[in-house]
Amino acid sequence: MTDLVSVKGLLGLAADSVRAPRPTFARLLALGIPRQVLWEALILVVVVSVILAELGNMILRATIGADGEAPQFLSPFAFGALQFVVLVTSALLIDRVGRAMGGTGDLAAALLAVTWLQFIMIVLQLIQSVLLLVLPGAAGIVLILGIVLFLYLLTAFVAELHGFVSMGRTFAMIFFVMMGVALALSFVLTLTGVAVPR
Repeated sequence: MTDLVSVKGLLGLAADSVRAPRPTFARLLALGIPRQVLWEALILVVVVSVILAELGNMILRATIGADGEAPQFLSPFAFGALQFVVLVTSALLIDRVGRAMGGTGDLAAALLAVTWLQFIMIVLQLIQSVLLLVLPGAAGIVLILGIVLFLYLLTAFVAELHGFVSMGRTFAMIFFVMMGVALALSFVLTLTGVAVPR
């Protein structure tokens, strides 16, 4: 538990998660973190992520300059609310779909998975913000690597919390769930008359 109360410990665990995601996540699960603490941690990572996103937006606007056309971003409140809903929905899906497929996890473990994964993405987000300042061209590469890392870690965490042996089958399950959610969202937006950006 001492690793979770210092920045150095958290960064060390994040590095361990990249090197050996399943054993490291098993260590986190063994801590038995209370659900209330997990909810508070989830809110905290959302707040930090919003702050870093705003910082990145400011850097991007400064890089584009007054003559460039700056992209439109969501307000910090809207972005934070959207991210919170996405993370909670992800935790619910990890819990319900995983157990429907024979998994042994629960909602607390799913909350831990999405919260810890979001923290690792925040670290990557911070690296990307720094690169935007010193080496703008490399930020895109970090973004691509971040997507790959996200999917890899998500697969490993879900497999570990539900006791799945096959990473390949776990990734396939995640992929099809993501596709299903995307199609359902597109269908709902169409019914409500909301135009999907092209």
